[in-house]
Amino acid sequence: MISDKVSNLQDTFLNHLRKNKNPVTLFLVNGVKLQGIITWFDNFSVLLRRDAHSQLVYKHAISTIMPTNPVQLFDAENVDNEG
Repeated sequence: MISDKVSNLQDTFLNHLRKNKNPVTLFLVNGVKLQGIITWFDNFSVLLRRDAHSQLVYKHAISTIMPTNPVQLFDAENVDNEG
């Protein structure tokens, strides 16, 4: 039976970055580069903290999220066996 709480890749990725306080670089659709740590997110926005400042960034304005450190969301061995 499918779990009642199905998580999507985006939420899993953002939650991993938030929990681990992994620094990220956000590229916006207009080319602006923002750097910081994701402290919160919902369906429409991401809260990015850098130094003592926070920025609320709307997801529709984000083009790319690049973590500074490598991220492994799933066990590669299990993924290979399923495919």
